[in-house]
Amino acid sequence: MTVARRALPADAPEVLRLRQVMIDELAGSPGPTGWHDAALPTLRARLGEADGTFAAFVVDFPERPGALAALVAGTVDYRIGKDSDGADGLVGFVFSVATDPDARRHGYSRAGMTALLDWFRERGARRVRLTASPAAAPLYGSLGFLPKPDPLLELRL
Repeated sequence: MTVARRALPADAPEVLRLRQVMIDELAGSPGPTGWHDAALPTLRARLGEADGTFAAFVVDFPERPGALAALVAGTVDYRIGKDSDGADGLVGFVFSVATDPDARRHGYSRAGMTALLDWFRERGARRVRLTASPAAAPLYGSLGFLPKPDPLLELRL
């Protein structure tokens, strides 16, 4: 059985490496990594917060000591509640799920997602949202996620 653990501040460089794996796959080609140096201090600090609104769960790479095989990260956000969400309005959002290309098909992302979903439940989130690539959709479907027509828009400031 694969066990995911809460990521520690010392895991931050590997967390960024796996986040880049996900970004590169979504883009279809390798992207810039210069942003890692700027992101590292904040990520280390956030990984050190035991009771914050952000959590990352990782699976250690069995064959490579010090390396991570998988990453799952998310946040709990407040939205004004409604009946289907609970009056407290806490919503989980999964924003990073990545597995090292050499570690796929071993259930590592599933283990990480299970740990993150437990973390969301412990914080009172009654709804969890994510966006999924076509390749990842079967995993999320097997965990109970359903497609939702959501006209997502974005504005960069």
